[in-house]
Amino acid sequence: MAKPRSGAKKATPAAKKVKSTKPGVLKTASKKVAKAAAKLVTKAAGGAKAGKKAPAKKKKKGTSAAAKKTKTAAKAAAKVKEVAAKAAAKVKEAAKVKETTKVKETTKGKETTKGKEATKGKEATKAKEATSKGREAGAREAPASPSAVEKPRPRATRLPPMAEPLNKRDMEQLLTAGQGRGVMGEGSLKGRLTVIDGLPNLVVVGRDKRELTFILQGPDQEVLPAYLDHKVSVSGLIKKTTNYGGTVDVRKFSAKKPEVEEPTPEPVEPETRLRYLSPGEVSQVVSAGMGAGMKGFAALRGNLEMTGDEFVLVVSNAGTRQQVSFILEGKGAKGLRKFLGHTLSVTGVVDKSSGWGGRIDVENVEPRPSESRLISREGLDSVHVEGEQSASIEVKLNHAFTVRLQEQPGFTWAIEPTAAKRVGLREANFEPGSDGAATREFFFTPRNPGTSEVEFFLAKAFNPGQVERSFKLTVTVKP
Repeated sequence: MAKPRSGAKKATPAAKKVKSTKPGVLKTASKKVAKAAAKLVTKAAGGAKAGKKAPAKKKKKGTSAAAKKTKTAAKAAAKVKEVAAKAAAKVKEAAKVKETTKVKETTKGKETTKGKEATKGKEATKAKEATSKGREAGAREAPASPSAVEKPRPRATRLPPMAEPLNKRDMEQLLTAGQGRGVMGEGSLKGRLTVIDGLPNLVVVGRDKRELTFILQGPDQEVLPAYLDHKVSVSGLIKKTTNYGGTVDVRKFSAKKPEVEEPTPEPVEPETRLRYLSPGEVSQVVSAGMGAGMKGFAALRGNLEMTGDEFVLVVSNAGTRQQVSFILEGKGAKGLRKFLGHTLSVTGVVDKSSGWGGRIDVENVEPRPSESRLISREGLDSVHVEGEQSASIEVKLNHAFTVRLQEQPGFTWAIEPTAAKRVGLREANFEPGSDGAATREFFFTPRNPGTSEVEFFLAKAFNPGQVERSFKLTVTVKP
């Protein structure tokens, strides 16, 4: 009977330990276990008391009942142990859960502390930057203290004694980049003044257009920076300490202001002033295929003809495809109809636009006798050809034949110069018609016997290469 009590007593201290060691969840678990154990103990005690009060007469029955009660008590104790074990397992699980929660809380706390420290660090750096900027601004605003001012660099105040002057060879080495290191002597240099690290330097353009830099020393070292970018000429002791520069102890110097580049005005085209053409230029104007584009005052002589309503002055090679003629314009070109077929001397502004003629702005017109002697046609056997008829004719040697053709406005009849020379062209006379239709008469006197073919072309007056039409005439000259 003492076992269940002892078992109950053993269960209670475990519950007490749970109460004392683990608060919270452990307290509630231990209370439930204690209550269940107390109930079981009270039931077992009540059963034992009932067994003692039973009569002795019925010993067999009493013993069996007592055995049964002991078995039930043992079962209750076993159940109490199981409940206690389960309670202990639950307590361990609760302790583990609490430890994990504590670890998580600690890690979170560490992370939060780290974040706070980082934010504090950033705020601190920002505050430091702000303070440094404020200090810089204050230093700028505040007047510079005498201790912050840089100490003046030592300057060369004395000049060295006079040395030997540089000869031509030394100067050549001195002004050659990459050579002449160690050359020293009295001389002079010219160049552009610059300031490098507070010291005046003379940039000299040496041979091969390469620049050399010389530091200027001496009492004038304080004055020279005022002539920055000036053209400076110095004379003194020159030392080439490197292959690309050196020093100059300045004894004398002169500075010139840099030349200001003035804006170049836009080129104005000069007015083309007309001038009198020289005799050589007049001969070019009169020649075929020459003097195109010439313009100036001149006096030309030629025969007056008409093409349409315009007066034309033929000056050379009349009747051939190398004829040179000019259209007469201006006030002086009026009333010239009475001079048609005559020789005129026209003075004015001649403008030869092509190799075969141009225009003349007439100022003065004077009639002149014909330069070529007209051949008398009396006593000559003449053969006449009218119109554009492709035929063959026979002519006696040293006699004549004529060809008369009708012209169109802007066009003129002509033959090749070689054919004109072979057949003996003497005259190409322009004959104005009463109805406005002009004709041209070709007068030939052949001097060589034989048969030849003469081709006549109706071409542009100032462009003989543009042919409207043509026809051929076969001429047989008999001795």
